[in-house]
Amino acid sequence: MPSFSWSLLLGCQGEPMSKKDPNYVVKLEKAIAEKYGKEAIQNPKSGWTPEKEKEYIEQLKKIQQKRNQKEETIEKVETNGFFIKKKLLIREQKRNCPVCEEYSLEKRDDVYMTKFDCCFKCYVQYVEDREERWETGWRPNTGDKDNG
Repeated sequence: MPSFSWSLLLGCQGEPMSKKDPNYVVKLEKAIAEKYGKEAIQNPKSGWTPEKEKEYIEQLKKIQQKRNQKEETIEKVETNGFFIKKKLLIREQKRNCPVCEEYSLEKRDDVYMTKFDCCFKCYVQYVEDREERWETGWRPNTGDKDNG
C-alpha cells in the first residue's frame, strides 16, 4: 500500500492548503485514494443495483422469518394478564422437608431435596448407606422419626 504523501495536501508554496481552496476536496480525495485505494473514495451507492436491492430485501425477509419462528417456539405463560417466557419464571423451591417437616434455608439441603427428597439431616439419619432402600420407596414411619 502506498505511503501517505503530505505534499498533495500542501499548496504551491509548501503551505498547508486551506479549506477555502476550491480544489481542497479534490486534493483530499486524491490523497485518500493514493493511500487507501479508489474504493475508499467511491460513493457506496455506485455499486448498488436493483438486483442487489432485491437480494438484500430477500435476505432481510429470511432473517425475520427465522426470528418469528424462534419466537413462536418459546413457550409463554399467562401471569396476571401478561404473557411471560416460561424460562423467566422462577420455580418455587422446596423448603419443607417431607420427612421431618422442618423448614430449611441451607444450600446443601437443596441438593438433598432434589436428589433424595429430604433434607441433609434426614439424609444422614435415614438414607446414607441405604440409598437402594430409599429409592425403592421406603420412608420412616411417624414413630421412627421421633425415635431416630
